[in-house]
Amino acid sequence: MKNNMFYNIGKHFKLAIVAGAMSALVILPSSCNSDDFLAKESDLTLTGDYVFTKYEATRGFLANIYTYLPDAFSGFGANDGGQFQAASHDAMTDNCTSFWAVHYYHSVLNDGYDSKNHWFSSNYWNRDTKGIRACNQFLANAKESVVGNASKPGDDNKLYDRWMAEARFIRALLHFDMVGYFGAVPLMGDVVAEDGTSHPMVLDPSDPAVLNMTRTPAAEVLRWVASECDAIKDVLPFRYANENENWGRVNGASAYALKSRALLYLASPLNSNSDASLWSEAAKAATDFIAKNNSSSNPYKLYTTADNDPQKNYYQCFVSTPHLNNEFILSRSEWNQYDLERYLAPCGFAGNAKSVGRTNPTQNLVDAYETINGLPIDQDPDYDEQNPYKNRDPRLSQTIFYHGMTWGDASQEEQRECDMSIGGTDYQELHGGTTTGYYCKKFCVNISWKSPTSSPRACPIFRYAEILLNAAEALNEAGQTEQAYAYVNQVRSRVSMPALKGLNKESLRERIRNERRIELCFEDHRFFDERRWKLFEGTNAAAEKSKPRYQQVYNLYSMIIDLDDKGNPKYSVEPDNVHPTRVFISPKNYYFPIPDSEVKKVPSLTQNAGW
Repeated sequence: MKNNMFYNIGKHFKLAIVAGAMSALVILPSSCNSDDFLAKESDLTLTGDYVFTKYEATRGFLANIYTYLPDAFSGFGANDGGQFQAASHDAMTDNCTSFWAVHYYHSVLNDGYDSKNHWFSSNYWNRDTKGIRACNQFLANAKESVVGNASKPGDDNKLYDRWMAEARFIRALLHFDMVGYFGAVPLMGDVVAEDGTSHPMVLDPSDPAVLNMTRTPAAEVLRWVASECDAIKDVLPFRYANENENWGRVNGASAYALKSRALLYLASPLNSNSDASLWSEAAKAATDFIAKNNSSSNPYKLYTTADNDPQKNYYQCFVSTPHLNNEFILSRSEWNQYDLERYLAPCGFAGNAKSVGRTNPTQNLVDAYETINGLPIDQDPDYDEQNPYKNRDPRLSQTIFYHGMTWGDASQEEQRECDMSIGGTDYQELHGGTTTGYYCKKFCVNISWKSPTSSPRACPIFRYAEILLNAAEALNEAGQTEQAYAYVNQVRSRVSMPALKGLNKESLRERIRNERRIELCFEDHRFFDERRWKLFEGTNAAAEKSKPRYQQVYNLYSMIIDLDDKGNPKYSVEPDNVHPTRVFISPKNYYFPIPDSEVKKVPSLTQNAGW
């Protein structure tokens, strides 16, 4: 199971918002100790008033709010939806597909769902609205007299102000998350009373306002998210002094990062007409983060190994201890199990445990990795289609399992070459396999399957590489192409890829987008990037076939590997046999539908276009 990061804050209890987004607060005990006040029968129905008169209960309520944070690993846990979700969320994009036929991701690629039966729609809507309501409950009820707000040295300075800022940040992030999936959403921030005072919106089912709730346009919500970040980003420590204790807790850097991403999305074609002034705002938000970071005594930076090895830097960023990683700004949780290996590694590795790898990167994504000469593969005469993985961007071998790659624990005599050829050891089995010729290596530790062990991993919500790419994209779109190079080239330099230079705005745009794709793959970015850039417009499956595969979004491709009599591979690229093409209906598929049950309860919400 994944470990919630604040186990030391909320270890004696857990809190749950139940029975829908507008339900009452219920406190559930997680300890049977007779001396715990939460173990008493009467405490099962404690009121909010009681909770917020107790320091530990208030602290625990805040800890519970963190469980609503987005998590790119959700679904991978053995008890967390593995049957239907255990593959990367990028399986809803052109980056990868899922081997497992019953995974929910397939319905997104083929438009095989509606507002009544789509798991992602109801899950994301319910999770985020519950989390927002919990944040508002905390903001409305937490008491300075209970928490304390004294000036102190260190991380606990003005603790009440800090806790309020943490809750306010999570509320903003959950609104941002909803915008990505649903577009216009109800803005559940603060409301102004008749006397002019404002207070957090904690809606009750009996409140007539619930039945008349409307949605705020996506652009307005994104602007609100950015303003919320401005209000709290300097209230919080930019980075905590004691990160062993506070790792995973919202800090000021998180607020700077969220503002950067929100304004980047706001300026993008999906949410605006690509107004240069909006791109300039987005660029300033990213460079403000970088300037603040540069003045920090312990700045965030791109992760490198002790010997700064370009062949290891990127991979190790995701398998080394997360809370000692200076690149991770905020993560949802640490995982300390080997479910990730089970669902990512090639299917032929087995012992006392067995892999059932189901995340299959597409040839589209593999082709997006440049050659070591810094050129797209279709522009480099040295690229060899029959030796396709030689002399490529080092991130390819650090992100993706391909045929002939060496893997396995040598100390346990499990090391061998991966065989993704048709009928090969790592091709396909009953419960796992590949349809594309690839598996996902990112996040996957090289464990022994004879004696499997666990190690901590976390998928970042924000990391420093994203901020650099945000700056590069926004600066270029704002017409400051020369200033953009420094930021994108920092990301490339970590893996010794040649610096970009001498490109016009349009050419650099394509390279920055490609850089973002490969740098941030499998971290829950591609789904939103495809849409905010409106890559689906002006083309279709037939028309885009004239483009390189890495620029195609409707057609998905696989690598087929045949072995000759001597075991030498012959490589050929073919349409994927599960999803040779994607279905994307504009404007319908830019957003998930609002759950039908919610629209029926609150008709004023209305439904998204096409649903």
